[in-house]
Formats: sequence, structure tokens, C-alpha cells
Amino acid sequence: MENVSNRVKQLAVSETLAMSQKSRELKAQGHNVINLSVGEPDFHTPDFVKEAAKKAINDNITFYSPVPGFPDLLKAISEKLKRENNLNYSTDQIVVSGGAKHSLTNVLMTLVNPGDEVIIPAPYWVSYVELVKLVDGKGVVIPTSLESDFKISPKQLENAITPKTKVLMICSPSNPTGSIYSKQELKAIADVLEKHPNIYIISDEIYEHINYMGTHESIAQFESITDRVIIVNGVSKGYAMTGWRIGYCAAPKWIAKACQKLQGQMTSGTCSIAQKAATAAIISDASYPKMMCKAFMHRRDVVIERLRKITGFKANVPQGAFYIFAEVSYFFGKKHGDKTIENSADLCMYLLNSAFVATVPGSAFGADNYIRFSYAASEEELLEALNRIEKAVANLK
Repeated sequence: MENVSNRVKQLAVSETLAMSQKSRELKAQGHNVINLSVGEPDFHTPDFVKEAAKKAINDNITFYSPVPGFPDLLKAISEKLKRENNLNYSTDQIVVSGGAKHSLTNVLMTLVNPGDEVIIPAPYWVSYVELVKLVDGKGVVIPTSLESDFKISPKQLENAITPKTKVLMICSPSNPTGSIYSKQELKAIADVLEKHPNIYIISDEIYEHINYMGTHESIAQFESITDRVIIVNGVSKGYAMTGWRIGYCAAPKWIAKACQKLQGQMTSGTCSIAQKAATAAIISDASYPKMMCKAFMHRRDVVIERLRKITGFKANVPQGAFYIFAEVSYFFGKKHGDKTIENSADLCMYLLNSAFVATVPGSAFGADNYIRFSYAASEEELLEALNRIEKAVANLK
């Protein structure tokens, strides 16, 4: 008899992690699987970052760290926010956690009471809705589409707001779509929020450095709402440090203090060695993220050009991150043998089992007519994957 708590029972399994697991299982069986489901750079952590970690070990930086983070890392983040984003956050407004997902959880647990509504534009990152469930909040999803470049309008936001609205979650550059809100678009959203002083904004900016438009724009720049914005960021994507598990939030002081209190009871300070590595990354000249961004932009162009030659796929040109969110409803109702492709999950499983290419169903992101490809793989692998996909979908009748 299962006695799992209702809290855990109601959570869905992460589809991105599930597809990665299925890929590993097929690889273990001897199949040549190309994994386009994973959301991490295929680059290695920079050598100077690894050297900082080695030095920390040699210097015996191996004891408990302060709950919000080492002072030098907090200082580095504060200076980064000023230098790169023109935002003023003192070190006591920053809390370092075990990855940006941990930071998001801290902030939601700090702000959301049972029954509070959290507005989430869709497509959304898989964990947003689940984390809101975890804190007993109610997710209010605003759907978008390829035609709107997967971005909400001010009118949609206004229509979604109720007296119970507590938080808006926004992600730019976006996972899964790669869309980026311009400064003007963010200003229009800020103008709506200015009229609703009880709503807080969680701005997920983890893909900040994978930006093909040039300057990253944060919604925290608008003074009328700055005191209600919580920035969530980290080093995972921009510095190829996914396994180091370092994220942070920058927030009004009372929110940061509450996150610190919560973290003090749950995990305490995060890994001391990883913090020293992250400090080296954040104080660097950002040449490594720029190199990765240039490579990802080239891969994006290669994938888009090839994908558009395959009947049934529709995609926009993402301006950031490293994902293509392709519309695939053309294939729904088609068959392979006696099995019918009913939805995005069916199509992804078909591609995995017949073409040995792992993707993620759009249903995981709140948009079932789509599937997500990561192009954080070599150009050779990407082209091979698309060749396999073309052959596989041609067999659907």
C-alpha cells in the first residue's frame, strides 16, 4: 500500500528528465540515440572555473558555507547585476541556492499561500506549474502560439488578473520557445502590473547569456515595479555549469531575508566548492558565454533551415536559449502500423523508438500541438537527427 503524501502524488514527473532516462535506457541496449531532449549546453565548464574549484579544495574551503552564500560570491553577483543589467541589488538582497530551480522554489514558498493564483504564460518550463502545486497555489495559464511568437499581450495579462493573483512568472529568454521579450514589450507588461500593487513578478533569466538579440532586458529595470520583482538566475546555462548546481535570486530585502530563513531550515548553504567556481565565472569577462552563444546561433540557423524542409513542421526563429519549439499537429491522426499519433507525447515516443531521436512533448510545457528540440548538440548530430526524423515521419500514413 502506497502512503505517499498527496503533495507528492499530485506532482507530474519531469518530462525532460523522463525522456533523458528513456534515451539512456535505449543507449544501454546498444542503440545509437541522439538526445535532443536535454536542456544543457554541450560545452565543458571553462578551465579557469575548474581551476578555481581545485584551488578551493586545496585551500580546504570544505566546511559549511553561510546560508545565503559566501560574501565574495554575493559581491560578485551584486556587481554583475550592476555591470551587465544596470540594476542595484545589495549583497543582503541576494540568496545563493542549489540551482535556479531551488531559487524558484524558495521564492514561491516565501510568497504563495494556499489558494493564491500564479499567472504562468504557456508554453512554460515544465517545473513552473508543478512548483506552484507544491506550495498549494493555483496556476493560471495564459496560452500563446507560434503566431504571437509565444509571448503574452498586456491585454491577456490584464484579463488573467483576479483579486487572488499573487505572482506572475515570466521567462525571457524562454524555455521552451527561445522567445525574448523586448524592452518595449516588458514595459507594456510593467504598465499593467503598475496598476496592481499586490502582484509580485518572478523573472527567470537563467538563459540571459544565450541571447541573439544583443542586450538582455530585465523587467526589474522599470522603477514602478522594481520593489516587486524577484530575479532568478544562475551559472548553469551561461557558463556550462549545470552539474555545479548554483542559482540565485535577487529580490527586495524582506523576500531575500525570508528565502534565507527558509533555506536555513531546508538545505543550509550550498556547496562551498561550487560557490568558489561560480564566483570565478561571474567575475570573468563573459567571453565564454559569448563564444557559446555564437555557436548556438549558428546551430539554430542550421536546424531551422533543415527543419523547414520536412513536411509537417512549423517553427519560428527563436531569439535566445537553445531550443526549437515546433508545431506538429499535422501528424496527429496519422498512423504507423496499428498505432495512431494522437498527441505530442505519441509523436515523441514514435521518434524515439523508430528514429532513436529524443525530443520532449509540448504537453509537458502546456502546449500539446508542439514538440521541443534542443540544439545543444554538435552540428553533425543535429543534421543526422533531422535526417532520421524526416525518414521516420515519412512513414506515417
